[in-house]
Amino acid sequence: MSRTTNAQVSLFALMLAAAGLPLYIHLPAYASGELGMSLGALGGLLIGLRVLDFVQDPLLGRMVDSFPNARALFAALALLGLGLGFALVFTFLPAAGQLFWLILGLALLFTAHSLGSILFYGQSTALAGGEAGLVKLAAYREGGSLVGVLLAALAPTLFVAAGAGDGGYPAFGLGLAAMAGAVWLLTRRLWQITGPATSPMQLSALKSVGGVQLLWIALINSLPVALTSTLFLFFVQDKLGLDALAGPLLMLFFLAAALSVPLWSALVRRHGARRILPLAMTLAIVSFMGAALLPEGAALPFALICLASGAALGADMVILPVLFSTALARAGLSAGAAFGLWSFAGKLSLALAAALALPALQLAGYTPNAVNTPQALTTLTLAYAVIPCIIKIAAIILVARLPQEVNTP
Repeated sequence: MSRTTNAQVSLFALMLAAAGLPLYIHLPAYASGELGMSLGALGGLLIGLRVLDFVQDPLLGRMVDSFPNARALFAALALLGLGLGFALVFTFLPAAGQLFWLILGLALLFTAHSLGSILFYGQSTALAGGEAGLVKLAAYREGGSLVGVLLAALAPTLFVAAGAGDGGYPAFGLGLAAMAGAVWLLTRRLWQITGPATSPMQLSALKSVGGVQLLWIALINSLPVALTSTLFLFFVQDKLGLDALAGPLLMLFFLAAALSVPLWSALVRRHGARRILPLAMTLAIVSFMGAALLPEGAALPFALICLASGAALGADMVILPVLFSTALARAGLSAGAAFGLWSFAGKLSLALAAALALPALQLAGYTPNAVNTPQALTTLTLAYAVIPCIIKIAAIILVARLPQEVNTP
């Protein structure tokens, strides 16, 4: 890979990431604070939109595989959809029929993000030049992703500091729309690179190389990150009472993830993924356990937890996609449909986190940015810190049961 290709990979990944996880970070606060929507209604809306993903992600993957010469067009459509979706949801949401337009905007965002992600990850082997370059590609891709998450996570706070109104969300929507246009202009060369010939994806072939097990691991392992991302602002503001530090702490979390990517990549190349991934998962468990024990006002301990849990996230983002790409390359399978399933698994975890955690918090009496009962705050702590530990343990068990050949040298 040339330096230009590396930079374009990071830039496209940055855009996709800015339109992915930050949506779940900002949407609860935006919908409840600016739109007056209840947490239960928002959770129901998100799980409803994931039903759309259940149908469309595999179909989008097959479409990408069926029209390999249209990859540049698909990339343009994905970025256009992201730009229009963010502008509609956060900037130009009409007052009349607000719920309808919100659903439409979110559906456009989710569909465009699905198409872009499937296309991008499906292009991995071609961009890497073969199996040997997948780990290096992942370092540039996931490094760019984490920078995108960091920028988008902080953007509303930065816009407010610059004088923007309404929580900074209208400026946030316009900023991401403009960035989508710029990324399209700067990354068009990525889709001119072709890879080796492949066979249509079949579940039996995917299962034979450990791909189906990796899909289950991706789903289970993403749930803790989905829970903590969805509830991060609530936990910092209402459990720890650190409202003023929410932005810097979030930045510390994603900065630790970004800086850890080269380290995890080097460790995987030297020791293999099956040895390194459980260590990273254990680091995440220790971090979650620490968060569950924190009292109000524990700024420094929580900052250390953000560093450790951020580093663990860096490992998740590097290692699992590389394992899946390698399995597909070794089996000679087309990547579009396979990454359609991969994309669905990751987004299903985010939707499950929102759909289960937000209504549960509402039932426990939790209200964002308000005086809450000890029971409500205990429920928030369980959802943010304790349940993720249990899920991570399940993910470690699944990794230990992977076939020995599912590894990265």
